[in-house]
Amino acid sequence: MSISYTEIINHQKEFFQSGKTNYVEFRIESLKRLKRTILSRYDDIADAIKKDMHKCDFEIFTTEVMGVLDEINLAVKHLHSWVKPLKAKTPLVHFKARSQIYHEPYGVSLIISAWNYPFQIAINPVIGAIAAGNCCIIKPSELAPNTARIITKIIEESFVKEHCTVIEGGVDETTKLLEERFDFIHYTGNSRVGRIIAQAAAKNLTPVILELGGKSPCIVDATANIEVSARRIVWGKFLNAGQTCVAPDYLLVHKSIKERLIKAIVKQIEIFYGKNPENSKDFGRIINQRHFDRLSVLLNNGKVTAGGRTNKEKLYIEPTIIEHLTWDAPIMKEEIFGPILPVLEYSTIDEVISMVNAKEKPLALYYFSKDKNNISRISKEAHFGGGCINTTVIHTSNPHLPFGGIGESGMGSYHGKWSFEAFSHKKSMIKKSFIIDPKLIYPPYKNKISIVKKMYL
Repeated sequence: MSISYTEIINHQKEFFQSGKTNYVEFRIESLKRLKRTILSRYDDIADAIKKDMHKCDFEIFTTEVMGVLDEINLAVKHLHSWVKPLKAKTPLVHFKARSQIYHEPYGVSLIISAWNYPFQIAINPVIGAIAAGNCCIIKPSELAPNTARIITKIIEESFVKEHCTVIEGGVDETTKLLEERFDFIHYTGNSRVGRIIAQAAAKNLTPVILELGGKSPCIVDATANIEVSARRIVWGKFLNAGQTCVAPDYLLVHKSIKERLIKAIVKQIEIFYGKNPENSKDFGRIINQRHFDRLSVLLNNGKVTAGGRTNKEKLYIEPTIIEHLTWDAPIMKEEIFGPILPVLEYSTIDEVISMVNAKEKPLALYYFSKDKNNISRISKEAHFGGGCINTTVIHTSNPHLPFGGIGESGMGSYHGKWSFEAFSHKKSMIKKSFIIDPKLIYPPYKNKISIVKKMYL
């Protein structure tokens, strides 16, 4: 018997209308129960991610589970203060009154997840949705089926289905879900599908957050510490075999240090993964054959300076450095999303800012430098979602920072309190006293305009 998505959503709407999710203690207990289930199911989570992504134990815990636990702990600790109405100033013309902002849950949220961090990317938005008082339906990625199944078990053990449930499947299931009317949609993935999500949401004027990607630049100037920069670039780029939406997509290095930096990067790859990374337990694999074939074609761009070896049967692509490229090369036209790092050079900071701003706004930007003036200029003048100075990727793991893109790399942000904010409607309220009721604002208006003007002009 086929699943009736309309019926599932209606049951969640009924649950939401019951008012149970309005109670802060209900939300907190729901999050605590989710945490207990995750901890009890950790071995199953790790096993599922290994099967889907070939990740090592360290990466599984630090990039998939640790951040989720941090998010739950933060929400549980601060939710009572988050839900309190915010005080706002009130113009004198409205005396006597006070203004407040209430955080109101949207209702039933749809969360569509991605495959590259299949557990973390699915669960993190759920934490925000539950903290804000929503019900939610989760659609995990079909490209990580083992992780999708364990997510289903965890959600079933943590929530009643009227509160939170999982729908597994692929494009057909997602398409059918998008035909339904939700109160909020959170999507993580690529910009092509992001446009489809936005169009579907627009039919019902449904608010949406899109967490997409893009070509995130990594810029290294002549003042940077070469060895430390190389270490942090290699880590951020080849983490999860390069399949990270905020991974450095290309390296833009000052021409005076280009050769030194490339040598340091090649050396660091060997330190991390050995002379043959295929034998390293710490280096992952490409998610599927389609992405392997796509990345293999990109290896034909420019000149391979280091790496370049592949194993189609094992979906392995070696950490690779490519030089002698132009901006017109195919590899510079799309997000790589794999263990290939193109290297280009530059001469001036003005050139860098112009290059970055001439293209679609990336999800992240990384700048390595000791020059305070140039650091300030990059931070203020370049357009990107978020980033780091003298390191890579770690801004995404700080629950006290909003994470999100701009333009082609997405819209809206979440993480930590920002997730609570994302899944909440900000309802403005003014409470007016009965004691004072000046007649200035009421008709007839004769001779009143001059009084009002004096207050402003």
